[in-house]
Amino acid sequence: MGYFPFFIDISAKKCVVVGGGIVAKRKVEKLLPYKPEITVVAPEICGFLRDCEGITLVKREFEPADLDGAFMVIGATDNEVVNAEIFRLCTEKNILVNVVDDKEKCGFIFPALVKKGDVSIGVSSSGSSPVFSKYIKEKIDEILSESELEKGRILSDCREKVRRELPTESQRKAAFEKILRLSENGSQIDIDRVIDEVKHR
Repeated sequence: MGYFPFFIDISAKKCVVVGGGIVAKRKVEKLLPYKPEITVVAPEICGFLRDCEGITLVKREFEPADLDGAFMVIGATDNEVVNAEIFRLCTEKNILVNVVDDKEKCGFIFPALVKKGDVSIGVSSSGSSPVFSKYIKEKIDEILSESELEKGRILSDCREKVRRELPTESQRKAAFEKILRLSENGSQIDIDRVIDEVKHR
């Protein structure tokens, strides 16, 4: 079974990470750029997590009440019994849950992630081969250069003008495709001229 890839705004949503070691650190590092409200629950918490600004630290063993109000939960302990209990409780409460390194206890999985500016790309092998996912991620990372990102910024900057002045989806698509072609060729882009050309086709 594959996992459906969808993108969701997790900013200001409560994320509970149970565990305070290196595995929890890796998951928190992935989450931080997306600005959720992170609470870490563990009797021992590593230095990286202690030093992170804006993270709530609860230095004790996990309790079921820690899940109250959570949007998503990550089980990152080295205790299989605790991880299984986290999965059971989250399943009962319909909370998104990821128990690290246990595919059968994951309602969602972490992709190998590339994030540059506004561009986020996730690669997943549906849990079958994390090493291969990482390999593909590194290939994408090489391709996604600053010049490629600049093309995206050009399209973003002219988006509202194109949407405002071209009434149909097909016209907008044609305009964006032409702007992209011009940016690939390094040509000077006159947005007004592109819109005018599309209008009078």
